[in-house]
Amino acid sequence: MRQYLAAAIQLCAGSDKSANLDRAEAMVATAASRGATLVVLPEVFSWRGASGDDISGAEPIPGPTADRCAGWARRHGIHLLAGSILEQIPGERRAYNTSLLFDDRGNLLAGYRKAHLFDIDIPGQVTVRESAARSGGNELVTIATSLGTIGMSVCYDLRFPELYRALVLAGAEIFTVPSAFTFPTGAAHWEPLLRARAIENQVYVVAPNQIGRTPRGTADFGNSMIVDPWGTIIARAPDSETVILAEIDRDRQEKIRRELPCLTHIKFAR
Repeated sequence: MRQYLAAAIQLCAGSDKSANLDRAEAMVATAASRGATLVVLPEVFSWRGASGDDISGAEPIPGPTADRCAGWARRHGIHLLAGSILEQIPGERRAYNTSLLFDDRGNLLAGYRKAHLFDIDIPGQVTVRESAARSGGNELVTIATSLGTIGMSVCYDLRFPELYRALVLAGAEIFTVPSAFTFPTGAAHWEPLLRARAIENQVYVVAPNQIGRTPRGTADFGNSMIVDPWGTIIARAPDSETVILAEIDRDRQEKIRRELPCLTHIKFAR
């Protein structure tokens, strides 16, 4: 498919997994009803609990949440990027933060375990130590689909351009960046980082973010975006739970790459 609509879903997930999934299901249905073919949910859309309680929200993959997401994709005939869920690791107290991609028949095409863990301390603003409760993955994931080749990432990965260069060298045309980007860092860096990853790799970037205050007391930035390969923001969310849509035009992307062939001029990353 050369042209289609992509949707990014912005929501505020809490510690009630059932309520989160019901809300996500309704928003996926809204996106599909508006014509979206690719729908992307934010990071940890199904559950966010109190600090130190991650293991209670984790589950196996396949498992109940993954199965439910597969049903949404199949029912609406969409490709669904289930932002991320916490994946149980047998015998461990930590979990993977795992993004899942389903095709329009509900088949699980790929899973990506977030590689870079968000350990920061900005005094008086935000302190997060993701590595205390979560393990990082170590595999690069791209997957060829009828919508183009998708390169998968999650939130804090956005700060590591080498990951995205590796994804584009593996054929990625679209980056998915489901996130729960916090307010202080988001206000400063979210937009420039998304636009930079789009521009330097000549890709579409679909980046749904969480919004509102988490059960842990931190505030998320919202401002979910879809960015085109020229670095133009073609959809941006207001400060509320919402669905945004924009057109993915692979012919336009091909034209940009042909006329400004910087990806063929790379010297040091191959």
